[in-house]
Amino acid sequence: MASTTFSIKGNFVDIFKKEIYLAEIKVSNGKIRAISRLPITNQSTEQYGYILPGFVDSHVHIESSMLVPTEFAKLAVTHGTVATVSDPHEIANVCGLEGVEFMIENGKQVNFKFNFGAPSCVPATIFETAGAALDSVQVHQLLEKPEIKYLSEMMNFPGVLFKDEEVMKKIASAHLLGKPVDGHAPGLRGDAAKQYIDAGISTDHECFTKEEALDKLGFGMKIIIREGSAAKNFEALIDLLNDYPERIMFCSDDKHPDSLVEGHVNQLCSRAVAKGVDVFKVLKAACINPVEHYKLDVGLLRVDDYADFVVADDLVNFKITQTYINGQLVAKDGVSFITSTECKPINQFDCDEITTTQLEISLNDYPSFDGKIPVIEALEGQLITNKLLLESTIENEKLVSNANTDVLKMVVVNRYHNAPVAKAFIKNFNLKKGAIASSVAHDSHNIVAVGVDDVSIAEAINLVIKEKGGVSAVSEKQQLVLGLPVAGLMSTKDGYEVAKTYTAIDAFVKDELGSTLVAPFMTLSFMALLVIPHLKLSDKGLFDGDKFSFL
Repeated sequence: MASTTFSIKGNFVDIFKKEIYLAEIKVSNGKIRAISRLPITNQSTEQYGYILPGFVDSHVHIESSMLVPTEFAKLAVTHGTVATVSDPHEIANVCGLEGVEFMIENGKQVNFKFNFGAPSCVPATIFETAGAALDSVQVHQLLEKPEIKYLSEMMNFPGVLFKDEEVMKKIASAHLLGKPVDGHAPGLRGDAAKQYIDAGISTDHECFTKEEALDKLGFGMKIIIREGSAAKNFEALIDLLNDYPERIMFCSDDKHPDSLVEGHVNQLCSRAVAKGVDVFKVLKAACINPVEHYKLDVGLLRVDDYADFVVADDLVNFKITQTYINGQLVAKDGVSFITSTECKPINQFDCDEITTTQLEISLNDYPSFDGKIPVIEALEGQLITNKLLLESTIENEKLVSNANTDVLKMVVVNRYHNAPVAKAFIKNFNLKKGAIASSVAHDSHNIVAVGVDDVSIAEAINLVIKEKGGVSAVSEKQQLVLGLPVAGLMSTKDGYEVAKTYTAIDAFVKDELGSTLVAPFMTLSFMALLVIPHLKLSDKGLFDGDKFSFL
């Protein structure tokens, strides 16, 4: 919605010319019409805030916030975010094309600049059960839409390296239509990385070491520094911004609602400046580079640009006092002016409640090596896992959880139809009692659960099934659940209410059940993500991500 004509004065941050000066900006009909330098008087600059372009999250799955796009926007604008580059891959794995259309149409209900991609890997692999599939013809149809700005992360890097026909058709469609292709190649180095990049894949947000990122930068790729609720690569990669300011961007990838209430891209700006990175380089990564790379219809604080800008208290903490999109004030002093809209859920959920018998693991049902069993090791702040061989705990000829050694049972339940339950063991959740479960389980979003005993695990899973999707936590005395009726991924409720409910469940898992993870549910959601090595569990079984086959 276009604004009326107005003017605003402040310390104008010109990122292109690398200068800051007192200026007056005139806005009319949603665009910047004039920028006038003002004379400096005694203390005149101190009484004004800093005017700079709005922030852009360069790669985010809106679904991981557990909020529909309209509610995500409501929270994000309070931190100065005016746009996202959003991969609707998660809902596409559940609902296919209908899911992508849902995200686009819901996002259009509010004054915020969502820029969606065409999911490239639905399903992510053939080794799991998803709710839908998108072939190269459907991907091409999506890429033809003006709302679709790019081909989303190409997770099937083996398919690129071996020139899989469907994979190459999807990439070719993006190139034909002049739209960039996002990458996803964790750990890929050397000749393999070069071959992947030479296929026309221009970004990667999966680097977890500086050496890997430098390797990819050397082959011409752009690196997106990720700092989400589970995967945190900022510390490892931020120094790259000093030397590669033209080719670095910021993203959250996956951000839970409680984290989004606290802050967004503005937090990364503050942390980068605190590391001594030049503020103009920081703002180039946060504001300019994503707009130019993805060719977004987002203003960059120039005459005739869309009036998409923010006012910050300073360029140290980046506390945002005002956010404008298309010349409309959408947030002020932490209060969002984006209002909730009615949302009709879509979903695919068809499985019966489970019993404890379905969760039992007999000695003959699980692989062992020299008397030891393979165990997934979850890593704090990383999506990759380690593959451990550890002693098992046996009761009545069954393999069971052991809270004392922190080797706990993990299961994945097919949410699309009744099927045998997949079972394994995992370390580092540190639950001392009870269980947690979630239907947010990348990428196919079956139900994933971890617990210390089968009764608790079954109860947690059945809470999710009753809600047709959600996150849950149980102890002997208490049961908590946050229902996620939109594809089993998102709530229809107010974003702040969802964040409050989620915060309570998260605290319960840590304080009552004993988990020591910073984001236990976010970590849990990636334990079924087969395209990230090394050991994961899908609804079909325990999967070796290095050999890309079932263990």
